[in-house]
Amino acid sequence: MLRRAAFFPLAGILALMPAAASGQSANFDISQNRTQVGTASFNVKATPSGYDSTSLVRISMSGLNYELSKTEELDSADHLAHVVLSGIVNGEAVSVVGRPDAGQILLNISANGRATTTHLDAHPGAVMLPDFDPGALETLLIVAAQQNSRDLWAILPKQSGSIVPVQLATDADQQGTWEGNPIAVHHLTATIAGQTTELFSGPENQLLQAELSDQGFAIVRKGFVLTPPAKAPAPPQQPSDGSDTQVVAALK
Repeated sequence: MLRRAAFFPLAGILALMPAAASGQSANFDISQNRTQVGTASFNVKATPSGYDSTSLVRISMSGLNYELSKTEELDSADHLAHVVLSGIVNGEAVSVVGRPDAGQILLNISANGRATTTHLDAHPGAVMLPDFDPGALETLLIVAAQQNSRDLWAILPKQSGSIVPVQLATDADQQGTWEGNPIAVHHLTATIAGQTTELFSGPENQLLQAELSDQGFAIVRKGFVLTPPAKAPAPPQQPSDGSDTQVVAALK
């Protein structure tokens, strides 16, 4: 049972790729400048009212130790119904609870030893988007397909929380391999709060790869290889600490 319509049909590939469907799970490697620094996974299952989605992210590198656990309820249109985030950023615990509330989105955030309650403007296509979460990026791809890439919004669970528009540009299709078999790859560029993320998806909106262009990070589905690479690798670099990068502010 597919969650939503595909960007394009490729019947020969359907037997090779796991569908964006109920019961789907996926595992990813996270790298910075081609060096693996973590892993991520998500699982989606159908419910009578929509979907339950869970994500796990772990990153360990110089200047950044990051863990995320997300449990999310989506309605039948993949719109947010309830979400709970638990995270640890460089030893500091952070938690977020979000849900629609009286025409707004209510966020309760606990971080830095204090609690914050924020009401955000509600948008039907809003996606909760923690850093490095492949499940959130896949939901964004599915909602984008439903809405023809229009009126997309990202809920950013940082500081007191915010909601920002997502600009999604369609790029030329590319090629890759899935478990050694050729596969056509859809390519989109997402601009969110001034940052760009390159998104690569399969024939049924399965997230295959995401590249955070300004930080050298890539999230790559296990078994997938983009050929050729989207861009030349950036020179290796290590942040002295997490204070000068966006990723250390994740979930804060």
